[in-house]
Amino acid sequence: MSRATSAWLVVAIAGPATYGIRASLLLAARRFAKVPDRVREALRMIPPAALGALAIPPILRPGGGSLDLMDPRFVAGIIALLAAWRTKSLLITTAVGLAVVTLLENL
Repeated sequence: MSRATSAWLVVAIAGPATYGIRASLLLAARRFAKVPDRVREALRMIPPAALGALAIPPILRPGGGSLDLMDPRFVAGIIALLAAWRTKSLLITTAVGLAVVTLLENL
């Protein structure tokens, strides 16, 4: 059997298997449609916590170095934090942060 045939065989088997696993989880989720309020509140905190865990370390310690208050990413992070506090909009916060870091890095 050639390599290409083996690859297509893996795709042909793994694709439907993955779909079946996901579909079965969605069907099983119907049983858990009523989530307690405390659990729902805890689940709502996961995306912001994950985003913070991914975004904050490179802002505070770029490249694993020490904190540099004049680093463009740090300054852009502070300005983006102010935009987030003022607008409560992820889209505006992201746009402000990207614009400021791009501006500062190109100066």
